[in-house]
Amino acid sequence: MPSEPTDARSTDPELASSSELADPGLAPAPVDAVVFDLGNVLIRWDPHPAIAAAVGEEAAARFLGPDSDFDFPAWNQLQDAGRAWDEAEAAGATSHPHWEPAIRGYRQHFHASLLGEIEDTVRILRELHAAEIPLFALTNWSEELFPEALRRFDFLELFDDIIVSGEEGVAKPDPEIWEILEERVRHEGGLEDCIFIDDSPRNVEAAGQAGLDAILFTDTGHLREDLRARGLPLAAR
Repeated sequence: MPSEPTDARSTDPELASSSELADPGLAPAPVDAVVFDLGNVLIRWDPHPAIAAAVGEEAAARFLGPDSDFDFPAWNQLQDAGRAWDEAEAAGATSHPHWEPAIRGYRQHFHASLLGEIEDTVRILRELHAAEIPLFALTNWSEELFPEALRRFDFLELFDDIIVSGEEGVAKPDPEIWEILEERVRHEGGLEDCIFIDDSPRNVEAAGQAGLDAILFTDTGHLREDLRARGLPLAAR
């Protein structure tokens, strides 16, 4: 999952319906599916509260900070790509024994890292579902920890399918994950008529190279504008 939380903010309701928003390259076109990332697009995620529950606020800030000798995002990405947590914690504790409580504390208190749904984005999801737009999720998430999201967030039931990187053994932006997505969407013409939404510039770039119409999520107001410009049946805000 992404390591930086994203703040979802609303914008001027009049902007969403303004013709000035319609970039010539964003002309309305048929859409076969909309594919959402989950972490910090639909679900607020921040590892700090989980780690702080184990070692305290100050230690958690040092562990996750830019001057830390432990690369948490890179370590966590391996679990998103399928590495088992027992193996991951053992490796981390061996290489950085002084951080073992923080390393083991993240999984132990993982529920605290899920800060809630991003309500405005979930509203967009529900509008698309009501309009019978095919919906998919493609998330970098550990197979062992994803059940917590399924337990907490009922809107996940709105997706036709959810591709969890940890279950597939490969994570965004690896090119293989887009091949898996294409198979799961079952679209014979490729992914060109699918819209992909992610808060990671690296993942958005990779999705574009794979043929998707990729949108970088910065806030929900802009997402609504971008989707309306592509002809999606969303209300103006």
